[in-house]
Amino acid sequence: MKIGELADRTGVSVRALRYYEEKGVLTPERTPSGYRIFAESDIRTVAHIQTLLAAGLGMDLIGEILSCLSGESLLLDDCRERLEAERRRITGDIDQLAHTRSLLDGLLATTRALSRTP
Repeated sequence: MKIGELADRTGVSVRALRYYEEKGVLTPERTPSGYRIFAESDIRTVAHIQTLLAAGLGMDLIGEILSCLSGESLLLDDCRERLEAERRRITGDIDQLAHTRSLLDGLLATTRALSRTP
């Protein structure tokens, strides 16, 4: 399928798909005239990219993760270690956000109590 069809089927802009290709996380075939031809499996790859971007991961790490998902990496232990490290980082971020939310909840409770005092 051509890039426009992939864009339509994934809901991702053509510009973003070109960026993914530039970063090496999408690797379409090329026709003799230079048109990009994407495989059906690229739909799933784009979905993975979108999910990982939404989780806050950078394109370099996404490239590493995608190679682990496809089994292209010869060093699967390295993939596991890298994924575990990223999971620890995300867990730390979540813990920090939960702590910040608790602080905000406390402040909101205090301001509500103060606004009700005559």
